[in-house]
Formats: sequence, C-alpha cells, structure tokens
Amino acid sequence: DGRARLRNLIVREGRHTGKLQVRIVTTAGELEAGGRAAALSQALGDHLSGVLWTRSRSLAETTAGGETELVWGDAGLPERLGELDLLISPEAFFQTNTEMAELLYGVVVEYAALEGWERVYDLYSGIGTIALTLAPRAGELWGIELVEEAVADAIAGARRNEITKAKFFAGDARLALPELLERAGRPDLVVVDPPRAGLSKKVVHRIIDASPKRIVYVSCNPTTLAPNAAELVEAGWVLRKVRPVDMFPQTHHIECVALFERGDRPQTDAG
Repeated sequence: DGRARLRNLIVREGRHTGKLQVRIVTTAGELEAGGRAAALSQALGDHLSGVLWTRSRSLAETTAGGETELVWGDAGLPERLGELDLLISPEAFFQTNTEMAELLYGVVVEYAALEGWERVYDLYSGIGTIALTLAPRAGELWGIELVEEAVADAIAGARRNEITKAKFFAGDARLALPELLERAGRPDLVVVDPPRAGLSKKVVHRIIDASPKRIVYVSCNPTTLAPNAAELVEAGWVLRKVRPVDMFPQTHHIECVALFERGDRPQTDAG
C-alpha cells in the first residue's frame, strides 16, 4: 500500500544534558513523520532534542546507507563530557556510556602525562573527544580521521570549547601520517583509538617511522591489541602499563588503555 513499515526506534541520550535524540527507522515508503514527531515532542517535552527519520532497504539492524532527514528539532545532540561541551551529529560515533567514557579518557590523560609543550598526534580521532580532552595540556595537537563528518564535528567542538591548539583533518592514517610528519614534525606522543580490528601492519609501520617517545593505545578489543603490542615491542617500545576499563558492565566486552615508551626511557610505576 506504499506505507513505510517500522524497523527500529533508536533513542540516544545526552547523559549529562538530559536531552534525547529519536530516530525512526522504516522501510521505504510514506510515513506521517511530522505527526509522529509532534507526538514525541508532546510526550517528552523539553527533553527531546530532535527527531530523525531514516528509510532503509537493508534487512540488517543498521541505519547505515539509508536516507535520513530531520523532521523535528535539531540534528545535533548536546552532551557534556568532562570539561567539554559537545554537539554530536546524527551519524557520529560516541561512547554510549558517558560516565565510563570520562573514566576511560582520564586514564588516557594519566598515561599521556603531558607537560604542556608536547606535539601530539591523535589517530582515528573521531569527533575529537580524546583530542579535545588532551589539547589544553599539550603544546599542539593534530587529529586524523577518515570520516569527514566526524572531522567537521571535531573542528566545531574545538571552536565551541575555545580550544585553539587542536587541528583536525580528514584522511586515512596509512596515507596521511607521512604527510603530517612532513608538515608538523615528529610527535612526542601518538594516541590511537582504532576500530575493533586494531591497527593494520601498515599503520603500525607508519607509527614506528614517526618514532614518538610515547604511545597511548585505546583498544576496544584486547585480542587485536595483543599482536599490535608485540609489533611495537619488537620495534623498540616497552609496554609499561595496561589498564582495563569496563565500559559495558555485565557483558564480555572490555576496553583497555596501554602505554608504550621507547626502550631507552626510564621505567614508570606499574598501572
């Protein structure tokens, strides 16, 4: 009959702002999306930030590849993370557990041990949450991210939080890192937060070529962290600390933060 059929109803919550972003995911077809959005607005009141409608032909539980439009309110979801004021765009990745993300980034700050003069590279920088957390403590910070929309969010986040030391650009870490080295110089610290597959051998070699004094590796999959760690140790870094962070309590998922230092540096305390 040409009408869209509901597939999913996805709600994103700004844990520290109390705002909600609702996404209606349907098959292709017609839908009185405006009426649905008005009903949600009446029910949720000031808590509702925006309503999105995604039409997808895919049978999978995903919003990727569909056609999305804003039918009510704002496209960005406001949230606070530590000292940062963020506006998260609809397709951007953001940690679902804000409170634990703050603890995770706190470990990154601790392991980075910045003194205010260092040059920092953040690979797979996403919307810039780690980079913007570190930037006030660094001399300069450069973020590389493949997804252009995420880079736009990171640049907007830096502007919103009046952070001038962080610069972001879109690129594949394999190809962009050599160009960044030539443009900015060798880093004192490299931070990586790769997808579950971990770092490819090519990216590991690029990091080795960059020769940072310290590497902070944020991993959502310890089984891919392990071979990457072995490669870095073989190349001359020492694995000083690894700390697990339970981002998803009562599941088997665990995140880890690992600190690598060049082997000629004095040993740090166990973490």
